[in-house]
Amino acid sequence: MSQQATGAGAPKRAVRAQSEAEPHRRKDVLAVTAVTIGIVALILGWIPAAHFGGALLGVIGLPVALYSQMVSATTNERWLNVIGMVTSFVGAGFALSHGGFSI
Repeated sequence: MSQQATGAGAPKRAVRAQSEAEPHRRKDVLAVTAVTIGIVALILGWIPAAHFGGALLGVIGLPVALYSQMVSATTNERWLNVIGMVTSFVGAGFALSHGGFSI
């Protein structure tokens, strides 16, 4: 006798990426903001004349990405948050090696 896949004894399927019923607009915007700040910090950190802006955005972007990671709900958001964290950290490191917060 075969068992049907519906009912109380059915195995649960893993929830992937953005498959939940309600959208996460605020969390998505926070993740995209973290990645954008991180990329700008990385670009400004590479430019020796723009070290102050790179350091400032790196210091702002890392906590934003960490908070966004803490409240994230989907795998896509988490990927963006990790990219934002890494780019903010590396951008701040480049900026600090070029002079950091000195004007």
